[in-house]
Amino acid sequence: MQRSPIKHCRECGASVVYRLPDDGDTKLRAVCTACQTVHYENPLNVVGTVPTWGDDGAQVLLCKRNIEPRKGKWTLPAGFMELGETAKDGAARETVEEAGAEFEMQDLFALMNVARVGQVHLFYRAKLLSPHFNPGFETMEAKLFTEADIPWEEIAFKTVRETLLRYFADRRAAAYGFHVLDIE
Repeated sequence: MQRSPIKHCRECGASVVYRLPDDGDTKLRAVCTACQTVHYENPLNVVGTVPTWGDDGAQVLLCKRNIEPRKGKWTLPAGFMELGETAKDGAARETVEEAGAEFEMQDLFALMNVARVGQVHLFYRAKLLSPHFNPGFETMEAKLFTEADIPWEEIAFKTVRETLLRYFADRRAAAYGFHVLDIE
């Protein structure tokens, strides 16, 4: 899912052309034909949490998507980071918006590069303070699952599946690490 190419300059509104900038850059960039502003297209950050319930973290909160893509599939609460917020703040915001959960943020748990779609996914662990949820419009249902009960065939995204697999492996080992992956 590549984003649409830039067609107009954000500074002056003139058309852009894709070419090598005059500054020695080695990548084709959108360069304004009028003011010569170079526009960079960078990856989007997806931020979210692995919210767990119970002292032993045996249950994980998943949200059933009420929006495309993958409507009706299960995911961790996550979404695009907004300008003006930290990754941790964005992950917390998404957890409130999608699950209506009360929680305490914990450490960064996983970073996944999804280069083919121009995204970087960051997941934080979060300790739920209540087993009661008030999901927003993007979520059909928010529900706690043990590892054995997760609907693995109904998980929306590979990044979520990989995060959950690593969470439960770390839980069994009683040691939570930081995981970096490249998703093909």
